[in-house]
Amino acid sequence: MRSAELARHFEHLFGSPPRIFRAPGRVNLLGEHTDYNEGFVMPCAIGFSTCVAISPRRDRKLVIRSEEFSEQFEFDLDELPSRGKGVWCDYVVGTAVMLQEIGHPSPGASLLVGSEVPIGAGLSSSAALEVASALALMSVNGAHLPLPEVAKLCQRAENLFVGARVGIMDQFVSCLGKAGHALLLDCRSLEFKLLPIPDNLRLVICNTMVKHEHASGTYNRRREECDEGVRILTQWYPNIRALRDISIEQLVQHVAGIPQTIYKRCLHVVSENQRVLDGANYMTDGDVSRFGCLMRESHRSLRDLFEVSCRELDVMAEIAESLAGYCGGRMTGGGFGGCTVNLVKAADAQKFAEEIAERYQSAIGIKPDVYVCSAANGAAAV
Repeated sequence: MRSAELARHFEHLFGSPPRIFRAPGRVNLLGEHTDYNEGFVMPCAIGFSTCVAISPRRDRKLVIRSEEFSEQFEFDLDELPSRGKGVWCDYVVGTAVMLQEIGHPSPGASLLVGSEVPIGAGLSSSAALEVASALALMSVNGAHLPLPEVAKLCQRAENLFVGARVGIMDQFVSCLGKAGHALLLDCRSLEFKLLPIPDNLRLVICNTMVKHEHASGTYNRRREECDEGVRILTQWYPNIRALRDISIEQLVQHVAGIPQTIYKRCLHVVSENQRVLDGANYMTDGDVSRFGCLMRESHRSLRDLFEVSCRELDVMAEIAESLAGYCGGRMTGGGFGGCTVNLVKAADAQKFAEEIAERYQSAIGIKPDVYVCSAANGAAAV
């Protein structure tokens, strides 16, 4: 994001120089649909960011514009809505509402959003917008929250204001990502460990350019199915509070007493948690081959057990396995479209990107966007 260009546009629109804050999108190497089950995840921030420019106003208005959309939204800060309206500015207003609820109301402010995180690609454009907005609003209301608290506040905004029951992963890594590292995060305790990604690897993110319509309600439904699994399992394990607390061996013992669909959802989450923990050891040891095997297992589990893949994601994942430099890959994000992420040897990454784009277009008839990148730093003032 060219911050100087955003600043010039802001000053043209609002007549005053802004401060600018950026927050990155993310890609998740392992641990899909485990965060809201209080489990383990391994995301990293990527070099695509959302920037929010802000300056204070003398009135009691929150005025929000975007480089990507034509509408301007105005809100009376004394009468902020309690729920989102289903538009992009909900992510900004939601953070303002959550800050107000914890005693940090915003003064009047003008905001301009500019983003290079692809929308609907599973790279967490929403969390990037929430985190950048939170830092921007805190700069004018005087709040000083530690970054883990910013992440929790932004998650609440998405849960309670926007209405999406997301876990903490996206906001957390957008706040606390580090260049060259993945982040092993315990989504219950919020303890985390930075895992260096070998210098000779690149992340090749392949956007299928597809987002199926039925994806919007499916995320919350999968959450409900996991909650139902916990409810059933408490008859045998009364002290559990999330699927995080169940081992594969415990789950398998009770396969006959759990509806098949619920069992499949639980089996994915429980086995995925173990993959994250095993993967952290492999990454620490530099064992890229075994880490890559876990990524492929994760994709199969998301496809067959959690049932959130789609033909386009499966084709993209299959093509990758045949290309030079490939170490491992899988779908990333909520599913039903969006992106795959691949670990690729740096020397082969550009050729890999060109070939996978060509072969995917030949197979599906859609030209994908393919990004070669490395893990990046988390949110900050520009």
